[in-house]
Amino acid sequence: MYKQLQQRGMPSPPVNVSTLRQMKEDGVPIACLTAYDASFAQLVDLAGVDLVLVGDSLGMVIQGHETTVPVTVGDVVYHTRMVARGIRRPFLVSDLPFMSYASPEQALDNAVRLMQEGGAMMVKLEGGQNQVDVVSCLARHDIPVCAHVGLKPQSVHKIGGFKVQGREPAAVRQMVEDAKALEGAGADVLLLECVPNEVGEMISEAIQLPIIGIGAGPSVDGQVLVLYDMLGITLGRTPRFVRNFMEDADSTLDALQAYVLAVRNRDYPSSEHCFS
Repeated sequence: MYKQLQQRGMPSPPVNVSTLRQMKEDGVPIACLTAYDASFAQLVDLAGVDLVLVGDSLGMVIQGHETTVPVTVGDVVYHTRMVARGIRRPFLVSDLPFMSYASPEQALDNAVRLMQEGGAMMVKLEGGQNQVDVVSCLARHDIPVCAHVGLKPQSVHKIGGFKVQGREPAAVRQMVEDAKALEGAGADVLLLECVPNEVGEMISEAIQLPIIGIGAGPSVDGQVLVLYDMLGITLGRTPRFVRNFMEDADSTLDALQAYVLAVRNRDYPSSEHCFS
C-alpha cells in the first residue's frame, strides 16, 4: 500500500516526468531503450535505463511486418502489460499506433487503455501542429505525452520510405515550429528521429522539453534505440545511427550496461552515427 511513498526512500527511486526534467536541467543524458516483453524488461531495468518505450516498432522486430502500420492498440496494450511486469525504476512509455489518435476523443480513449490495461505512464504520438488538439486534450486530462517529430514511421507510405528529415530549410523551419506548438499544447517530452545534427541543436535551443533523439545527433538530452538493433539481433542493414553494443560484450546485460554508460558519457552517438 502507498507504494509510491515507500519508493521515495529507494537508492534509485522510479523515474517520472519530474526526473526527466531534472536530468535535462542538470545536463545528465537520459538513456532509453525499447522493450516488448518481461524478460528483456528486467535486463533493461538492471542495466540502469531511465525510460523504456514499448514502441510500435514491435510490428517490425516482433511481428515481422515491413512497417509499423499494422500494429493495433491491442498489440501495444499486450506488450506494455508484459514490460510493466519486468521493470521497477524506468519510466514506461507506450506508442499510440497508426490511426489510433485521429481525433482527441479517440486518442483519449486509447491512451486510457494503454495506461489502465497496459500500465503505461506516458503515451507517444507522431505528428506536428496537426496534433496540437490531441496533445492538448490528453494534457487536460493529466495524461503525460511524448510528441514525435522528424521521421514519422507511421507516415512511411506518405513520405516514400524511411528517409532522413530536415535537410531543406523550409522543412527545418516547420519542424521547429511543430516542436514549439507541441510544447505549448502540453507535451512533456519530445522524441526527434532521423534528422541532421544541426536540426537537433536548433530544436534544443527552441524548446524547454527534454528531447530524446534517435538518429538526431549528440546535442539532445537523451538517446533511444530499438533493443533488437543495439543487441545485433536485427538481420540485414540497420540504420546509420545504430551501434551494435553486443560486439564487445560478454552478455546481454553487459551490452545494455555499456549502452547506458556510453549515453551517460556522451560517447554515443559518435560522428559515424550522425546525419549531416
